[in-house]
Amino acid sequence: MPGPILLKWPERIRSSAGAFIGLALTATLMQVSFGSSAAFPMLIAPMGASAVLLFAVPASPLAQPWSLIGGNLVSATVGVICGMLVPDPFIAAALAAAGAIAAMFAFRCIHPPSGAVALTAVLGGPAIHALGFRFIIEPVFVQSLFLLGSALVYHAITGHRYPHVALVPRDATADPAAHQPSLRADLEAVLRRRSELLDVNPDDLETLLRETEMQAYARNFGELTCRDIMSNPVITVAPGATAGTASYLLNQHGIKALPVITDDRRVIGIVTRANLASSASEARPGWIEKWSRRWFTPRPSLGLSRPARRSTVQSLMTNHVHTVTVDTPIVELVPIFATHGHHHIPVLDAHRRLAGIITQADLIAGLYRRTRAPAYRAA
Repeated sequence: MPGPILLKWPERIRSSAGAFIGLALTATLMQVSFGSSAAFPMLIAPMGASAVLLFAVPASPLAQPWSLIGGNLVSATVGVICGMLVPDPFIAAALAAAGAIAAMFAFRCIHPPSGAVALTAVLGGPAIHALGFRFIIEPVFVQSLFLLGSALVYHAITGHRYPHVALVPRDATADPAAHQPSLRADLEAVLRRRSELLDVNPDDLETLLRETEMQAYARNFGELTCRDIMSNPVITVAPGATAGTASYLLNQHGIKALPVITDDRRVIGIVTRANLASSASEARPGWIEKWSRRWFTPRPSLGLSRPARRSTVQSLMTNHVHTVTVDTPIVELVPIFATHGHHHIPVLDAHRRLAGIITQADLIAGLYRRTRAPAYRAA
């Protein structure tokens, strides 16, 4: 027994309605363009199979525009040639189908219904044989164009992506270097080892794998929230404090970032060692900065010059701070830390006041504790 089809009923109805509209419109346009008395059929049988792909599985690589147009054209060409050169119709049909497959592989336009196009060119009867190479254009190419146009319009009206473009993973950023390259490399290596063609776009497969990973995280760690892993109390700094004060707090407590809060504990920014280091470099003349880097090993502490130490935290802090709430599941932190470049995330309570802070170390420790829990091990 085949596996269940997980497509919802509204989508099934939409696909069926699309096939009806596409084929009916194609036949109507053919009659308007060539008249009902044309020497070829207004619809050839392979168009029904193409409609299944274009309207029922439009995300398939086999249903994309070039697969439809290219596959039908090369298959029709191979079929016509085999029908002309091979006297035995059954041998010609077998050669046509085999040659069509080889041609579609060569031109990267695999479209299963095109195999039927090749057979139609050989076994379509006297009317098809009389067309000769005209069969490639009328009816194959014209009907393919009409059906493709119908699919493009129908999917646009019903809000579906066609031609299909793979969705960007939810944790993707504008910086390609932020992606983890190992997953795509491993995926391509596995696909190369397989001895069969999979009817799925590798980009879609990668997106599904990433979303499946997130779903697994949500299932395994969904009960764990930011409240359970955050660090509290939090060393903070006021916006009017000096850079020297911030530097002292960072060095004194061995931390890398300080949330900047108001008197009522509202987070308005965050100041990091990088912010202070940038201020220190800007405060020194360029020739001094270059000379000091050449002759002295940088110290781990932040050696701020006097002008830099007098700068206020508010003038140095990062204003746009990514925050989470105490009830946020920790699974939502994984893509933030993994791809968005964050290292410290303030945690807010129900009144939007600072309640704690989460670092990458806190997240790893929380995940480790969860994996050591008896209920998780039993699962």
